[in-house]
Amino acid sequence: MGAPIWKPGTCAALLWLVLGGAAETVQLVPDPALPVRFALKNGLEVVLSEDPSLPVVAVAVAYRAGSIQETEGRTGLAYLMEKLMMDAGGENVAPFQHRNTIIRSGGTLNAEAFEDRTIFYQTVPSHLLALVLWLESERMRSLVITEEVFDRTRFALLEELRQRRFVEPYLPSLYTLDRLTYADFPYSHPLLGSENDVRNLTLEDVRAFAGEAFSPGNAVLVVAGQFAAARVRDLIGRFFETIPRGKPLPPLPSGDSSWTRRRIEQSVEEPFVPAPALYIAFRILSPRYPLEVNAMTILDYVLLRGRTSRLSRRLLNRDAKIAYQLSGGLERRLDRFVYKIFVTASPTMIPACQSAVFSELEKLRRTFVSEDELSRAKARYRADLVGRTSTAADRAIYLAEEALALGLDGRTVDDLPAEQAKTFAVSAKDIVGVMNRHFTVDNSIVLILTRK
Repeated sequence: MGAPIWKPGTCAALLWLVLGGAAETVQLVPDPALPVRFALKNGLEVVLSEDPSLPVVAVAVAYRAGSIQETEGRTGLAYLMEKLMMDAGGENVAPFQHRNTIIRSGGTLNAEAFEDRTIFYQTVPSHLLALVLWLESERMRSLVITEEVFDRTRFALLEELRQRRFVEPYLPSLYTLDRLTYADFPYSHPLLGSENDVRNLTLEDVRAFAGEAFSPGNAVLVVAGQFAAARVRDLIGRFFETIPRGKPLPPLPSGDSSWTRRRIEQSVEEPFVPAPALYIAFRILSPRYPLEVNAMTILDYVLLRGRTSRLSRRLLNRDAKIAYQLSGGLERRLDRFVYKIFVTASPTMIPACQSAVFSELEKLRRTFVSEDELSRAKARYRADLVGRTSTAADRAIYLAEEALALGLDGRTVDDLPAEQAKTFAVSAKDIVGVMNRHFTVDNSIVLILTRK
Protein backbone atom coordinates (compact mmCIF):
# COMPACT_ATOMS: atom_id res chain seq x y z
CA MET A 1 0.00 0.00 0.00
CA GLY A 2 1.28 3.42 -0.84
CA ALA A 3 3.55 3.36 -3.90
CA PRO A 4 3.60 6.79 -5.58
CA ILE A 5 1.50 7.03 -8.74
CA TRP A 6 4.14 8.55 -11.01
CA LYS A 7 7.40 6.63 -11.18
CA PRO A 8 10.37 7.43 -13.42
CA GLY A 9 12.01 5.74 -16.31
CA THR A 10 15.74 5.91 -16.61
CA CYS A 11 15.52 7.31 -20.09
CA ALA A 12 17.41 10.52 -20.72
CA ALA A 13 14.63 13.11 -20.50
CA LEU A 14 13.28 11.61 -17.30
CA LEU A 15 16.71 11.33 -15.74
CA TRP A 16 17.26 15.01 -16.49
CA LEU A 17 14.19 15.79 -14.41
CA VAL A 18 15.10 13.35 -11.66
CA LEU A 19 18.64 14.63 -11.24
CA GLY A 20 18.06 18.31 -11.66
CA GLY A 21 14.48 19.31 -12.23
CA ALA A 22 13.31 21.96 -14.63
CA ALA A 23 15.08 24.76 -12.78
CA GLU A 24 18.58 23.26 -12.77
CA THR A 25 21.18 22.46 -15.40
CA VAL A 26 22.83 19.06 -14.96
CA GLN A 27 25.60 17.29 -16.84
CA LEU A 28 24.07 13.95 -17.77
CA VAL A 29 25.90 10.67 -17.78
CA PRO A 30 25.22 8.26 -20.69
CA ASP A 31 21.77 6.78 -20.29
CA PRO A 32 19.29 4.60 -22.17
CA ALA A 33 17.55 6.23 -25.11
CA LEU A 34 14.09 7.68 -24.85
CA PRO A 35 11.36 5.04 -25.12
CA VAL A 36 9.94 4.48 -28.59
CA ARG A 37 6.20 3.92 -28.75
CA PHE A 38 4.04 2.54 -31.54
CA ALA A 39 0.90 0.46 -31.96
CA LEU A 40 0.02 -2.57 -34.06
CA LYS A 41 -3.10 -2.76 -36.21
CA ASN A 42 -4.77 -5.01 -33.62
CA GLY A 43 -4.45 -2.31 -30.96
CA LEU A 44 -1.43 -3.69 -29.07
CA GLU A 45 0.60 -0.79 -27.69
CA VAL A 46 4.37 -1.35 -27.86
CA VAL A 47 7.10 0.51 -25.95
CA LEU A 48 10.81 -0.07 -26.59
CA SER A 49 13.50 1.18 -24.18
CA GLU A 50 17.08 0.42 -25.25
CA ASP A 51 19.94 0.04 -22.76
CA PRO A 52 23.12 -1.57 -24.11
CA SER A 53 24.97 -1.48 -20.78
CA LEU A 54 24.26 -5.14 -19.92
CA PRO A 55 23.56 -8.17 -22.16
CA VAL A 56 20.08 -8.72 -20.72
CA VAL A 57 16.60 -7.83 -21.85
CA ALA A 58 13.24 -7.70 -20.06
CA VAL A 59 9.82 -8.20 -21.59
CA ALA A 60 6.64 -7.11 -19.81
CA VAL A 61 3.07 -7.56 -21.01
CA ALA A 62 0.42 -5.67 -19.06
CA TYR A 63 -3.32 -6.11 -19.53
CA ARG A 64 -6.10 -3.74 -18.47
CA ALA A 65 -7.70 -6.59 -16.55
CA GLY A 66 -8.15 -6.98 -12.82
CA SER A 67 -10.65 -7.64 -10.08
CA ILE A 68 -12.61 -4.50 -11.04
CA GLN A 69 -13.89 -6.44 -14.07
CA GLU A 70 -15.32 -9.23 -11.88
CA THR A 71 -19.02 -9.65 -11.16
CA GLU A 72 -20.70 -10.62 -7.92
CA GLY A 73 -20.39 -14.34 -7.25
CA ARG A 74 -17.34 -14.61 -9.53
CA THR A 75 -14.66 -12.94 -7.42
CA GLY A 76 -11.08 -14.18 -7.52
CA LEU A 77 -11.13 -14.61 -11.30
CA ALA A 78 -8.38 -12.07 -12.05
CA TYR A 79 -6.02 -13.45 -9.41
CA LEU A 80 -6.75 -17.02 -10.53
CA MET A 81 -6.16 -16.04 -14.18
CA GLU A 82 -2.72 -14.63 -13.33
CA LYS A 83 -1.74 -17.96 -11.73
CA LEU A 84 -3.24 -20.00 -14.55
CA MET A 85 -1.55 -18.00 -17.30
CA MET A 86 1.85 -18.55 -15.70
CA ASP A 87 1.50 -22.32 -16.11
CA ALA A 88 -1.05 -22.91 -18.86
CA GLY A 89 0.15 -23.69 -22.34
CA GLY A 90 -0.98 -22.82 -25.85
CA GLU A 91 -1.45 -24.54 -29.15
CA ASN A 92 2.32 -24.75 -29.55
CA VAL A 93 3.41 -24.52 -25.90
CA ALA A 94 2.95 -27.30 -23.36
CA PRO A 95 1.78 -26.57 -19.79
CA PHE A 96 4.67 -25.19 -17.67
CA GLN A 97 6.87 -24.91 -20.80
CA HIS A 98 6.98 -21.11 -20.71
CA ARG A 99 8.11 -21.04 -17.08
CA ASN A 100 10.59 -23.90 -17.46
CA THR A 101 12.15 -22.42 -20.60
CA ILE A 102 12.89 -19.10 -18.87
CA ILE A 103 14.31 -20.74 -15.76
CA ARG A 104 16.53 -23.16 -17.70
CA SER A 105 17.94 -20.24 -19.68
CA GLY A 106 19.10 -18.58 -16.46
CA GLY A 107 16.35 -15.98 -16.60
CA THR A 108 13.70 -14.93 -14.11
CA LEU A 109 9.96 -14.43 -14.47
CA ASN A 110 6.94 -13.48 -12.44
CA ALA A 111 3.44 -12.04 -12.66
CA GLU A 112 1.20 -9.81 -10.57
CA ALA A 113 -2.52 -9.15 -10.54
CA PHE A 114 -4.09 -5.97 -9.19
CA GLU A 115 -7.52 -4.40 -9.04
CA ASP A 116 -7.05 -2.67 -12.41
CA ARG A 117 -4.27 -4.57 -14.23
CA THR A 118 -2.39 -7.85 -14.63
CA ILE A 119 1.25 -7.92 -15.69
CA PHE A 120 3.63 -10.69 -16.78
CA TYR A 121 7.37 -10.06 -16.96
CA GLN A 122 10.64 -11.90 -17.48
CA THR A 123 14.35 -11.11 -17.84
CA VAL A 124 16.67 -13.24 -19.97
CA PRO A 125 20.05 -12.99 -21.72
CA SER A 126 19.54 -10.66 -24.67
CA HIS A 127 20.14 -13.35 -27.32
CA LEU A 128 16.94 -15.11 -26.16
CA LEU A 129 14.64 -12.15 -26.81
CA ALA A 130 13.03 -13.74 -29.89
CA LEU A 131 12.13 -16.83 -27.88
CA VAL A 132 10.51 -14.78 -25.11
CA LEU A 133 8.50 -12.70 -27.56
CA TRP A 134 7.25 -15.87 -29.24
CA LEU A 135 6.25 -17.39 -25.88
CA GLU A 136 4.34 -14.24 -24.91
CA SER A 137 2.60 -14.14 -28.29
CA GLU A 138 1.53 -17.76 -27.86
CA ARG A 139 0.14 -16.96 -24.41
CA MET A 140 -1.83 -14.07 -25.91
CA ARG A 141 -2.91 -15.87 -29.09
CA SER A 142 -3.88 -19.38 -28.06
CA LEU A 143 -4.03 -19.83 -24.30
CA VAL A 144 -5.05 -23.42 -23.48
CA ILE A 145 -6.24 -24.08 -19.93
CA THR A 146 -6.82 -27.73 -19.22
CA GLU A 147 -9.12 -29.11 -16.55
CA GLU A 148 -6.10 -30.51 -14.72
CA VAL A 149 -4.23 -27.18 -14.58
CA PHE A 150 -7.43 -25.36 -13.61
CA ASP A 151 -8.24 -27.72 -10.73
CA ARG A 152 -4.67 -27.65 -9.41
CA THR A 153 -4.44 -23.86 -9.55
CA ARG A 154 -7.84 -23.26 -7.99
CA PHE A 155 -6.98 -25.63 -5.13
CA ALA A 156 -3.72 -23.72 -4.55
CA LEU A 157 -5.63 -20.43 -4.44
CA LEU A 158 -8.07 -21.81 -1.89
CA GLU A 159 -5.13 -22.87 0.29
CA GLU A 160 -3.60 -19.41 -0.06
CA LEU A 161 -6.86 -17.82 1.05
CA ARG A 162 -6.92 -20.00 4.16
CA GLN A 163 -3.27 -19.35 5.01
CA ARG A 164 -3.50 -15.61 4.60
CA ARG A 165 -5.83 -15.38 7.56
CA PHE A 166 -2.85 -16.20 9.74
CA VAL A 167 0.16 -14.77 7.89
CA GLU A 168 -1.56 -11.44 7.12
CA PRO A 169 -3.71 -10.74 10.19
CA TYR A 170 -4.58 -7.18 9.14
CA LEU A 171 -5.96 -8.22 5.75
CA PRO A 172 -9.63 -8.64 6.86
CA SER A 173 -9.69 -5.17 8.39
CA LEU A 174 -8.09 -3.71 5.28
CA TYR A 175 -10.89 -5.29 3.25
CA THR A 176 -13.38 -3.67 5.63
CA LEU A 177 -11.72 -0.29 5.01
CA ASP A 178 -12.03 -0.83 1.24
CA ARG A 179 -15.74 -1.59 1.57
CA LEU A 180 -16.23 1.60 3.57
CA THR A 181 -14.09 3.69 1.24
CA TYR A 182 -15.11 2.50 -2.22
CA ALA A 183 -18.57 1.19 -1.32
CA ASP A 184 -19.48 0.02 -4.87
CA PHE A 185 -18.75 -3.65 -5.63
CA PRO A 186 -16.34 -3.45 -8.62
CA TYR A 187 -13.83 -1.38 -6.65
CA SER A 188 -14.31 -2.65 -3.12
CA HIS A 189 -14.21 -6.44 -3.15
CA PRO A 190 -10.96 -8.33 -2.36
CA LEU A 191 -8.54 -9.10 -5.18
CA LEU A 192 -8.17 -12.70 -4.00
CA GLY A 193 -11.93 -13.18 -3.91
CA SER A 194 -13.93 -15.11 -1.36
CA GLU A 195 -13.43 -18.79 -0.63
CA ASN A 196 -16.98 -19.60 -1.63
CA ASP A 197 -16.71 -17.77 -4.96
CA VAL A 198 -13.35 -19.33 -5.84
CA ARG A 199 -14.63 -22.79 -4.94
CA ASN A 200 -17.55 -22.33 -7.34
CA LEU A 201 -15.58 -20.96 -10.28
CA THR A 202 -15.69 -23.14 -13.38
CA LEU A 203 -13.35 -23.65 -16.30
CA GLU A 204 -15.96 -21.95 -18.48
CA ASP A 205 -15.84 -18.85 -16.22
CA VAL A 206 -12.06 -18.67 -16.64
CA ARG A 207 -12.12 -19.14 -20.41
CA ALA A 208 -14.79 -16.46 -20.81
CA PHE A 209 -12.80 -14.01 -18.69
CA ALA A 210 -9.60 -14.77 -20.60
CA GLY A 211 -11.28 -14.20 -23.96
CA GLU A 212 -12.77 -10.94 -22.78
CA ALA A 213 -9.80 -9.32 -21.04
CA PHE A 214 -6.49 -10.78 -22.26
CA SER A 215 -6.28 -9.60 -25.86
CA PRO A 216 -4.01 -7.25 -27.88
CA GLY A 217 -6.48 -4.37 -27.87
CA ASN A 218 -6.37 -4.43 -24.09
CA ALA A 219 -2.60 -4.75 -23.61
CA VAL A 220 0.79 -3.04 -23.57
CA LEU A 221 4.03 -4.81 -24.55
CA VAL A 222 7.33 -3.37 -23.29
CA VAL A 223 10.86 -4.47 -24.20
CA ALA A 224 13.68 -2.94 -22.14
CA GLY A 225 17.40 -3.67 -22.21
CA GLN A 226 19.92 -4.64 -24.86
CA PHE A 227 18.41 -5.24 -28.30
CA ALA A 228 18.50 -4.08 -31.91
CA ALA A 229 15.42 -1.92 -32.42
CA ALA A 230 14.84 -2.79 -36.10
CA ARG A 231 14.99 -6.52 -35.41
CA VAL A 232 12.67 -6.25 -32.40
CA ARG A 233 10.11 -4.32 -34.43
CA ASP A 234 10.19 -7.07 -37.04
CA LEU A 235 9.81 -9.82 -34.43
CA ILE A 236 6.91 -8.09 -32.70
CA GLY A 237 5.12 -7.58 -36.00
CA ARG A 238 5.69 -11.20 -36.99
CA PHE A 239 4.56 -12.72 -33.69
CA PHE A 240 1.78 -10.35 -32.55
CA GLU A 241 0.29 -8.55 -35.57
CA THR A 242 -1.98 -11.42 -36.63
CA ILE A 243 -3.54 -11.96 -33.20
CA PRO A 244 -7.18 -10.80 -33.25
CA ARG A 245 -7.80 -7.50 -31.44
CA GLY A 246 -10.41 -8.98 -29.12
CA LYS A 247 -13.56 -7.39 -27.74
CA PRO A 248 -13.42 -4.18 -25.67
CA LEU A 249 -13.95 -4.58 -21.94
CA PRO A 250 -17.52 -3.99 -20.74
CA PRO A 251 -17.96 -0.46 -19.34
CA LEU A 252 -17.88 -0.08 -15.57
CA PRO A 253 -20.79 1.45 -13.68
CA SER A 254 -20.51 5.26 -13.70
CA GLY A 255 -21.90 8.06 -11.59
CA ASP A 256 -21.64 6.12 -8.34
CA SER A 257 -23.36 8.20 -5.67
CA SER A 258 -21.20 6.69 -2.92
CA TRP A 259 -18.13 8.56 -4.22
CA THR A 260 -19.02 11.72 -2.33
CA ARG A 261 -17.69 13.70 0.61
CA ARG A 262 -18.79 12.07 3.87
CA ARG A 263 -17.35 11.13 7.23
CA ILE A 264 -17.39 7.51 8.43
CA GLU A 265 -15.99 6.17 11.68
CA GLN A 266 -16.30 2.51 12.64
CA SER A 267 -14.70 -0.05 14.95
CA VAL A 268 -14.07 -3.74 14.28
CA GLU A 269 -12.59 -6.62 16.28
CA GLU A 270 -10.19 -9.29 15.05
CA PRO A 271 -8.79 -12.18 17.13
CA PHE A 272 -5.36 -12.69 15.57
CA VAL A 273 -3.90 -9.21 15.12
CA PRO A 274 -0.65 -8.60 17.04
CA ALA A 275 -1.67 -5.05 17.98
CA PRO A 276 -4.64 -2.70 17.61
CA ALA A 277 -4.62 -0.56 14.48
CA LEU A 278 -5.92 2.69 13.08
CA TYR A 279 -6.87 3.17 9.43
CA ILE A 280 -7.62 6.61 8.00
CA ALA A 281 -8.60 7.14 4.36
CA PHE A 282 -9.53 10.15 2.25
CA ARG A 283 -11.37 9.99 -1.06
CA ILE A 284 -9.82 12.21 -3.70
CA LEU A 285 -12.96 13.80 -5.06
CA SER A 286 -11.82 16.57 -7.36
CA PRO A 287 -12.05 16.31 -11.16
CA ARG A 288 -8.72 18.18 -11.37
CA TYR A 289 -6.72 14.96 -11.90
CA PRO A 290 -4.05 14.66 -13.23
CA LEU A 291 -2.84 18.04 -11.96
CA GLU A 292 -3.58 17.27 -8.30
CA VAL A 293 -1.84 13.90 -8.41
CA ASN A 294 1.49 15.68 -8.81
CA ALA A 295 0.89 17.73 -5.64
CA MET A 296 -0.31 14.70 -3.69
CA THR A 297 2.79 12.77 -4.74
CA ILE A 298 5.05 15.34 -3.08
CA LEU A 299 2.63 15.70 -0.16
CA ASP A 300 3.08 11.96 0.43
CA TYR A 301 6.77 12.53 1.12
CA VAL A 302 6.12 15.54 3.34
CA LEU A 303 3.51 13.69 5.36
CA LEU A 304 4.42 10.02 5.47
CA ARG A 305 7.56 8.82 3.70
CA GLY A 306 10.94 8.70 5.34
CA ARG A 307 12.09 9.14 8.92
CA THR A 308 11.90 12.93 8.68
CA SER A 309 8.32 13.03 7.36
CA ARG A 310 5.79 14.74 9.60
CA LEU A 311 3.86 11.69 10.71
CA SER A 312 7.03 9.66 11.25
CA ARG A 313 8.46 12.36 13.53
CA ARG A 314 5.14 12.72 15.36
CA LEU A 315 4.28 9.03 15.83
CA LEU A 316 7.62 7.22 15.75
CA ASN A 317 9.84 9.75 17.48
CA ARG A 318 12.47 7.89 19.51
CA ASP A 319 11.92 10.01 22.62
CA ALA A 320 8.12 10.07 22.53
CA LYS A 321 7.09 7.08 20.44
CA ILE A 322 3.34 6.52 20.49
CA ALA A 323 2.99 4.07 17.58
CA TYR A 324 4.59 0.78 16.58
CA GLN A 325 4.19 1.02 12.82
CA LEU A 326 3.24 3.58 10.18
CA SER A 327 2.55 3.13 6.47
CA GLY A 328 0.22 4.27 3.73
CA GLY A 329 0.15 6.40 0.60
CA LEU A 330 -1.78 7.35 -2.52
CA GLU A 331 -3.72 4.51 -4.14
CA ARG A 332 -5.28 4.41 -7.59
CA ARG A 333 -7.91 2.01 -8.89
CA LEU A 334 -8.66 3.09 -12.45
CA ASP A 335 -10.41 6.47 -12.07
CA ARG A 336 -10.58 6.41 -8.25
CA PHE A 337 -7.88 7.83 -5.96
CA VAL A 338 -7.66 7.28 -2.20
CA TYR A 339 -5.04 8.32 0.32
CA LYS A 340 -4.59 5.76 3.13
CA ILE A 341 -2.80 5.91 6.48
CA PHE A 342 -2.19 2.79 8.60
CA VAL A 343 -0.94 2.88 12.21
CA THR A 344 -0.47 0.18 14.84
CA ALA A 345 -0.11 1.02 18.54
CA SER A 346 -0.99 -0.16 22.02
CA PRO A 347 -4.70 -0.06 22.95
CA THR A 348 -4.24 3.02 25.11
CA MET A 349 -2.36 4.96 22.42
CA ILE A 350 -4.74 4.52 19.46
CA PRO A 351 -6.76 7.66 20.42
CA ALA A 352 -3.52 9.63 20.75
CA CYS A 353 -2.39 8.44 17.31
CA GLN A 354 -5.69 9.47 15.76
CA SER A 355 -5.45 12.89 17.36
CA ALA A 356 -1.83 13.28 16.23
CA VAL A 357 -2.63 12.41 12.61
CA PHE A 358 -5.45 14.92 12.36
CA SER A 359 -3.34 17.52 14.16
CA GLU A 360 -0.60 17.20 11.53
CA LEU A 361 -3.15 17.35 8.73
CA GLU A 362 -4.58 20.53 10.20
CA LYS A 363 -1.13 22.13 10.28
CA LEU A 364 -0.64 21.33 6.61
CA ARG A 365 -4.02 22.85 5.80
CA ARG A 366 -3.26 26.10 7.63
CA THR A 367 0.43 26.80 6.98
CA PHE A 368 2.75 26.56 4.00
CA VAL A 369 5.46 23.92 3.95
CA SER A 370 8.87 25.59 4.14
CA GLU A 371 11.06 25.59 1.05
CA ASP A 372 13.63 23.50 2.92
CA GLU A 373 11.06 20.83 3.84
CA LEU A 374 9.66 20.86 0.31
CA SER A 375 13.16 20.40 -1.14
CA ARG A 376 13.87 17.47 1.19
CA ALA A 377 10.59 15.80 0.17
CA LYS A 378 11.43 16.19 -3.52
CA ALA A 379 14.93 14.82 -2.90
CA ARG A 380 13.51 11.67 -1.27
CA TYR A 381 11.05 11.31 -4.12
CA ARG A 382 13.88 11.77 -6.63
CA ALA A 383 15.94 9.04 -4.97
CA ASP A 384 13.00 6.63 -5.01
CA LEU A 385 12.38 7.33 -8.67
CA VAL A 386 15.93 6.47 -9.66
CA GLY A 387 15.88 3.29 -7.56
CA ARG A 388 12.65 1.99 -9.04
CA THR A 389 14.08 1.64 -12.54
CA SER A 390 17.54 0.37 -11.70
CA THR A 391 17.16 -2.86 -13.70
CA ALA A 392 15.74 -3.75 -17.10
CA ALA A 393 12.84 -5.58 -15.44
CA ASP A 394 12.02 -2.60 -13.21
CA ARG A 395 12.04 -0.28 -16.21
CA ALA A 396 9.85 -2.61 -18.28
CA ILE A 397 7.30 -2.92 -15.48
CA TYR A 398 7.30 0.81 -14.87
CA LEU A 399 6.74 1.70 -18.53
CA ALA A 400 4.00 -0.92 -18.92
CA GLU A 401 2.11 0.28 -15.85
CA GLU A 402 2.45 3.94 -16.73
CA ALA A 403 1.27 3.27 -20.29
CA LEU A 404 -1.90 1.71 -18.88
CA ALA A 405 -2.46 4.54 -16.39
CA LEU A 406 -1.82 7.33 -18.88
CA GLY A 407 -4.02 5.61 -21.43
CA LEU A 408 -7.05 6.13 -19.18
CA ASP A 409 -6.70 9.87 -19.81
CA GLY A 410 -5.90 9.61 -23.52
CA ARG A 411 -2.17 10.09 -23.01
CA THR A 412 0.91 7.94 -23.62
CA VAL A 413 4.40 7.38 -22.22
CA ASP A 414 5.46 10.31 -24.42
CA ASP A 415 3.82 12.48 -21.74
CA LEU A 416 5.94 11.12 -18.88
CA PRO A 417 8.66 13.83 -19.01
CA ALA A 418 5.99 16.53 -18.75
CA GLU A 419 4.39 14.74 -15.79
CA GLN A 420 7.72 14.54 -13.98
CA ALA A 421 8.31 18.24 -14.63
CA LYS A 422 4.94 19.05 -13.03
CA THR A 423 5.76 16.93 -9.99
CA PHE A 424 9.12 18.60 -9.36
CA ALA A 425 7.46 22.00 -9.86
CA VAL A 426 4.91 21.43 -7.05
CA SER A 427 4.78 24.41 -4.70
CA ALA A 428 3.83 24.88 -1.05
CA LYS A 429 0.64 26.57 -2.28
CA ASP A 430 -0.27 23.48 -4.31
CA ILE A 431 0.05 21.31 -1.20
CA VAL A 432 -2.15 23.60 0.89
CA GLY A 433 -4.71 23.48 -1.90
CA VAL A 434 -5.02 19.69 -2.04
CA MET A 435 -5.00 19.49 1.75
CA ASN A 436 -8.00 21.78 2.03
CA ARG A 437 -9.88 20.17 -0.82
CA HIS A 438 -9.48 16.55 0.27
CA PHE A 439 -7.83 15.97 3.67
CA THR A 440 -10.64 17.22 5.87
CA VAL A 441 -12.47 15.63 8.78
CA ASP A 442 -15.77 15.58 6.88
CA ASN A 443 -14.10 13.57 4.08
CA SER A 444 -12.38 11.02 6.30
CA ILE A 445 -13.03 7.31 6.73
CA VAL A 446 -11.70 6.10 10.10
CA LEU A 447 -11.55 2.43 11.03
CA ILE A 448 -10.33 1.40 14.49
CA LEU A 449 -9.24 -2.22 14.87
CA THR A 450 -9.16 -3.82 18.32
CA ARG A 451 -8.31 -7.31 19.49
CA LYS A 452 -11.01 -9.65 20.77
